[in-house]
Amino acid sequence: MKTNILGVEFDNLLPEAACERFLGLLAGDEPAAVFTPNPEMVMLARKDEDFRRILNGGRLVVPDGVGIVYASRLTKNRIVKRVPGIELCMNVFGTDEGKKYKWYFLGGKPGIAEMAKNVMMERFDGLEIVGVRDGYFDADGEEDVIADIKASGADVLLVGLGFPRQERWIAANMERLGVKVAMGVGGSFDVMSGTLKRAPKLFRKVGLEWLWRLLRQPSRIWRQRVLVKFAIVVLFRKIRGVM
Repeated sequence: MKTNILGVEFDNLLPEAACERFLGLLAGDEPAAVFTPNPEMVMLARKDEDFRRILNGGRLVVPDGVGIVYASRLTKNRIVKRVPGIELCMNVFGTDEGKKYKWYFLGGKPGIAEMAKNVMMERFDGLEIVGVRDGYFDADGEEDVIADIKASGADVLLVGLGFPRQERWIAANMERLGVKVAMGVGGSFDVMSGTLKRAPKLFRKVGLEWLWRLLRQPSRIWRQRVLVKFAIVVLFRKIRGVM
């Protein structure tokens, strides 16, 4: 069952079920996109119909943001738990089924995807990552990137170009990539490579990972303003009875 948050349809799944759904997409015949929207992405989708259409076209759409979970409590179909994209990736990496498929990492600063590949292959014995490219390419270099992904024989493409670029890029090129699943992963390669530390488990457990990021990167304060706007819009719609 789907949960609608300001026009974006989320799959209401526990992390384990999301992992199983991901593996099911890999076993399918049609290419599938996986998206993990947070409140910032939902707010953009609210005013950008094309971006909303892209998100809702994903075969698996899970909430990567505690604000989404809190907002769902005002609906009839509350989301049970947040499913961060980085954790979904790790869960799939750790399964025997996930190791049967070939992976490709696209995005991040030069060298980061390669570092992430090395760390993940060391951590998950048997994981096969067949290609990496950084996210610093323009329209002229796009054809080379697509050709490299297709030639690698990858089954899964993780795209870390930041939103909304990564979601738009996946939607525009899905049919040309030759992969079974493409997933937008934001800054996950920074975490996988070890160059960026995730919040301690306590912060993540109580839904304050955003605060940890803000403390580590004060410049994010300008991005955090959208969380306030998101909360105001959700509450206002609840009061009006349209949530």
